[in-house]
Amino acid sequence: MDKLEKYRQIVKKLLQDHSSNDHQIECQLICDIENDHYQIVEMGWQNFTRIYACYIHIDIKDQKIWIQNNMTEIDLGEELVDRGVPASDIVLGFQHPYKRPYTNYGVA
Repeated sequence: MDKLEKYRQIVKKLLQDHSSNDHQIECQLICDIENDHYQIVEMGWQNFTRIYACYIHIDIKDQKIWIQNNMTEIDLGEELVDRGVPASDIVLGFQHPYKRPYTNYGVA
């Protein structure tokens, strides 16, 4: 299996493991394999309040996994490393480029 396909499977499984549905809020797992965009989106109603949020957004670009958004308490980078992704192949896209060299992950 090539690296890109391996990363696609790891990211998809990671998101599946962290997506859940309750009866009021729908959790959608969005996997755009053609463009390598992966998201967990929650939507629905909680009493009279509309809920719509993209909690996790991950892209695969240039053979690296980019964490674009993480609105959870989950350390996605650590989980990706635990699943076999080298830290150098993980980019914290939500961090400004000047901060990335000071993380334990890739810079771009």
